[in-house]
This record gives sequence, C-alpha cells and structure tokens, in this order.
Amino acid sequence: MTAHSKSDVRIAIVGTGANGASIGADLAVAGRDVTFIEQWPAHVEAMKANGIRVELPARVITTPVRALHLCEVATLRELFDVVLISVKAYDTRWACELIKPRLAPDGVVVGVQNGMTTDDVASIVGAERSLGAVIENAANMFDPGVVVRQTEPEGTWFALGSPDGSSAHKAELAADILRTSGTVEVTEDILSAKWMKLVGNAAEFLPTAILDMPMVAGLNVPGIREVADAAGREALDTALALGHKIVPLFGMPGLEEHGPETYAAAVLDAIMSGWALEDTRVALLQDWMKGRRGEGDDINGYVVEQQRLLGGQAPVNKVLMDLSRQVERGELEPGPQNAELMISKVREAGGLEIA
Repeated sequence: MTAHSKSDVRIAIVGTGANGASIGADLAVAGRDVTFIEQWPAHVEAMKANGIRVELPARVITTPVRALHLCEVATLRELFDVVLISVKAYDTRWACELIKPRLAPDGVVVGVQNGMTTDDVASIVGAERSLGAVIENAANMFDPGVVVRQTEPEGTWFALGSPDGSSAHKAELAADILRTSGTVEVTEDILSAKWMKLVGNAAEFLPTAILDMPMVAGLNVPGIREVADAAGREALDTALALGHKIVPLFGMPGLEEHGPETYAAAVLDAIMSGWALEDTRVALLQDWMKGRRGEGDDINGYVVEQQRLLGGQAPVNKVLMDLSRQVERGELEPGPQNAELMISKVREAGGLEIA
C-alpha cells in the first residue's frame, strides 16, 4: 500500500449518525482530511451551516466539517484512501456500491458497524480492500447536526482486522485513523470479535427496545435480564458452532476467560458497567423513535438464520425477532406493558425458567 503521511490521507465516512459523526468530529478537530457523506437531508444542511456539534459529558465541541448528501457523491472527483462505513447493517451493500467508484485503487473500506457485515463489504470492494471493525461507544442523535456522545474518546473502543488476511497490511493505516476517536486493538480474528459483539447486541437490543426503555431500566425489569442472557447464550452457542472463538473484547482483561456458560452474561455486564448510563437507549430503539427500521434482522434474526443453516434453532432470538417485526408492522406498541408478553413467549418457546 502506498505510504501516506497523516495530512494527505483522504478519509470519507459514509453514514454520519451518532457513531459516524462522533468519529468524524474527532478527525476534523485533529485536522484530518475527512468528508461526511450522509442520507438525512436536514442533518447535512445543519452540518453545512453550523458544523457538527458533539455534546460530551464534560464539554461541547463544535467544528466545521465538509458534509455531502448522497446525491452529491456523483460530484466528487478525488479518491479516498480510507472509507469508514457507519450505516445500519442493512444499508451496507448499497453504501459500498455508492462509494466504490471514489475508492483509491489501494484504498480500504472499514465496516465500523454492528452486525456481521464483513462479507457484504468484501463482496462489493474486494476482500483485499476491506477490513472489519467492532465499535463500543455510547452516543445518540435526534437533532440534525447534534451528537450527544456519552462516551469520551478515552472510553471508546475499537477492534480492527482483516477477515481473511488479504488486507492485513492496511490495518495500521485504518487503526491510526480510528485512534483519533478511541482505543484500537488490531486482531487476527476479527470475525470472532464481531460475533462476540453480536452476542452482546443480541442480549441488549430487542429486550429493551420492545419495552421502549433505556437499557439499564429495561434490564432491571423482573425477568428481562434472564431473557437477555438467554438470547446472548444462543448467539454465543451459534458462534461457537460456526467455528468462531471467545476472544478478548472491549479491552477488558479476563473477559475471554469466561466459559460458554457465563460469557454472554459477562459481555452484557461489561456493556452495562462501561457504557450504559441511566438514559442510554440502544441504537435499535433510537431507530424506532425516529420511525426507522431497526437492525433486528441483522442481529437476533442473524442468529436465528445461522442456527437454521446449522440445522438447529434459536427460540429466544426467534421470539424477540417476531415481536420486533410486529412492532415494525405497527401491530405492537413498544412499552413496559410488553414485559410479561415477552417473558411468557420466551418461556413457552424455550422452556426457560423465568420468574
């Protein structure tokens, strides 16, 4: 790969919601050449007019940024050395197709997302030009041009790696960029790392979103933590059955020392203790609050589908997926009243002993 100095690396972020804009703001403040590419028109206009405002726990940063709407990508003439994809998992393929013509021949695309999106990225730009990543950060965005980031950069964590080794030589360039926004660990087993993050997402996303509650409050509803742990265990069992491994996560020493019986619960405990404030809402609930489709099919639904391909079942994740689809069809209103419904359906489906 061509040698670059920090100043001449051209970076694009496709998808500048809460996480993408948090990273992009850090890069802009550091003087890096970064372009925001976004699909929400009001957000683009707000950034063009006022820059990006990031409200951190102890400070507020407002910085000018170069922001483009998707329709303006066709006006670009430069090529990008590093592209960070930070759209929802279900938008990955078209986002990669959009930016592919503007990717430098020796450039790299990094899927900084939840869900198992590495194959989707590689299928569009080539495995030799793609990297997978895991992100752990607490942030939300409800107003155009404004991010409420609950995690400072020193508390934000990334894992980064090449899914098949063909792009491993590009990892350090991408890692250097992401270090502007958090701690980065380069791993030789990014697929296992992404599965371990999915274990946590499967546990936290739908159980609390279906209740329309912040994560901490939702998981403290009697019986819901048991549902969450059961969903996480199914996800972990699926990952192990596919040949993936329990690996270090979140930079927390000893987390990987947990066995299959306790690892899923330990991951959720780590998320709760490290990134969940009293008002932290999972990303999927934030999507529902905005009237958007959530990533349930790409998280809990992915567990269900992979178990089907293995000849098995994931009954707890199936219940959660069915309930989320009812919500998105307008047949079920999210709210605390769904706790007993969720618990009873999980009990019936999996024979779990939930009080």
